[in-house]
Amino acid sequence: MIGKITIGRDFYGVLAYNEKKVSEQAGYVIDSNIDHSSTVEMTTEFNLIRQLRPNLGNAVFHVSLNLPYSDSLNDKEFASLGNDYLMKMGFDDNQYVMYRHIDTRHEHIHIIANRVRYSGRITSDSNIKRRSREVINYLENKYGLTQIPAKANNKRSLTQKEIEKTLRTGQVPIKMALQKNIDTILSKAKNTSGFMTMLEQQGISPKFNVSKTTGRVSGISFDYQGVIYKGSTLGKKYSWNSIVKYIDYEQDRDRQVILSANGKERATDAAGKRNNRATVKARSRNHGHQEGTEDSSRQPRGYLEKIKGYGIVGPLMEETEWNAFKLEVTDFDARKKSRRKKKKRGLGH
Repeated sequence: MIGKITIGRDFYGVLAYNEKKVSEQAGYVIDSNIDHSSTVEMTTEFNLIRQLRPNLGNAVFHVSLNLPYSDSLNDKEFASLGNDYLMKMGFDDNQYVMYRHIDTRHEHIHIIANRVRYSGRITSDSNIKRRSREVINYLENKYGLTQIPAKANNKRSLTQKEIEKTLRTGQVPIKMALQKNIDTILSKAKNTSGFMTMLEQQGISPKFNVSKTTGRVSGISFDYQGVIYKGSTLGKKYSWNSIVKYIDYEQDRDRQVILSANGKERATDAAGKRNNRATVKARSRNHGHQEGTEDSSRQPRGYLEKIKGYGIVGPLMEETEWNAFKLEVTDFDARKKSRRKKKKRGLGH
């Protein structure tokens, strides 16, 4: 059964819609605790109670309860179901009128109720759609109806560009493949470690958003086939807050596993960057020169090889090599010797 709820301001409009069905012989009233009369008179009766809460704008509760094609209830059963629904939703002391429509293939009823109770209190509309779904699940069991799973928003649908790419290439979108793989893993993984292992086996690299101060994980991303998706962009089911409902996770116990995964991710990134920069790996200093360099023994003493690209490809320092301090001392000694020579020649002051 599917329930569609509307919270509104105007009793007249929704009553007029249902009374039109009655006049067209496409509907009729199966239950009510107000007098069934004209639209204007019923509106007046609803508004009399509404005046107990004049500042309440959205006083109208309107719901349609729709059976699947395979199910059927007679009027008495449908009225009983409708009353059970109202009671479970908190409309146990409220005005209502219940219509059954017969102009569609599937059987359904419409209920109009006043959110203002006879006592003057207000029936809450907080989390009303979630509560309605729970009540409907209960009623499906009670009345032996086909159970229809709630429409899940756990997965994000494909974007227009992703759909166009799929039509163009004929390949399964990466997002869908990733969602499918994670679904399978979540159905099998028992704990965080197992979850991580199975991800890696499927070529998926997770990366966690971890607080440096508290260690709390606030998010997860997945790197798959070179594309990175935040968990929440795949759908609610794939956010970290939802994933921990499927696996046994403890922050302190699993901290090292989480940090290890982030470490692998950073190491991979860093390796990629180093490869892109073509950094030359240095040999041991005992060899006197680095891999891929020219033989420095043929160069003049103090020779510093040029820097090529992003790596230094010549000898950086040898024991007898010039350095800034030696150059400074040598230059001072040279100037001192020059002054001595000038004095001997009588040129000095």
